[in-house]
Amino acid sequence: MRLLADGRQDALGPLYSRYARIIFSIAASSLDRPAAEEVVQDVFLTVWRKAAVFTPDRGSFRPWALQIAHHRILSELRRRSRQPQLDPDPDEGRLANVPDLGPEPDEVAWRESLRSMMRSALDDLPAPQRQAVGMAFLEDKTHEEVAAELHLPLGTVKTRIRNGLAKLKGKLAPAALGSAVVVIIATGGFLYRTDYEARQRDERALTLLTASTTRTLRLTASPGVPPDAHGQYRGSVGTPLAVFTVSNLTQAPPGQVYQAWVRHRGVWRSLGVIHPDAQGHSRLIVEGQDLAALPEAIEVTREPVGGSSVPRGPVVIAWSGD
Repeated sequence: MRLLADGRQDALGPLYSRYARIIFSIAASSLDRPAAEEVVQDVFLTVWRKAAVFTPDRGSFRPWALQIAHHRILSELRRRSRQPQLDPDPDEGRLANVPDLGPEPDEVAWRESLRSMMRSALDDLPAPQRQAVGMAFLEDKTHEEVAAELHLPLGTVKTRIRNGLAKLKGKLAPAALGSAVVVIIATGGFLYRTDYEARQRDERALTLLTASTTRTLRLTASPGVPPDAHGQYRGSVGTPLAVFTVSNLTQAPPGQVYQAWVRHRGVWRSLGVIHPDAQGHSRLIVEGQDLAALPEAIEVTREPVGGSSVPRGPVVIAWSGD
């Protein structure tokens, strides 16, 4: 865990190999197989993201990981089975003392008009998409709640909602329904798509980090840079994805940023701009067909704010296969 917190992504592989099976077994004893597999993914995504907060003096890794799994399983069970319990209040005495924090009547009318237009647009969707999108956006249900009520895998529900939102965005044109509705649909679809795609990307990165075929390329500090500054590039031949991390980088000087690069066939390609945290750590997950081959060289340079199209600034850390 110390290695993982320091940016050593290869440390995740042994943890996954050692504990994924027991976490799956525990989850599968209470949930169906697809949900149990999602629990395993959720646990190790949390381990990966929260490695820096793990403290051995509070206990070993095993109970910490199993506690994460336990909470995730309980959360899923609650979503599937728990229904709100209503306390009787025949005289409405308690209700009368509750402050009214709801929207004003004009806001209620505006929202209802939007919902009415949404319902009209939903009628044109295929039945499976119409049902899933309606439950999520008109009944304010979570994706997990929709999946539980429809007795469908969570991934299937997310796909139906994503595809339905894409169709709604095209149907609710500004000329027909007003810009406010389109903004809501476009924003909702964008946020959903962003969250969904980010999770899918993280899961692909987790698969890469735990695969036996993954290669780790270590970048070391250039002359004049603190020697503990380093980076790691994790990739696999045939996999169009790479995980790149840096550790112990000092904050870039004013007006400059760190930018990561890989070289393929003599051509440099930017992996993106790096923003180290207070401990000097940062992580990039990058996808592209060119990443299916291991690079010839990797480096991090200091460039002007906004980045550069090719590496021009001083090299901070680097690796070369030459």
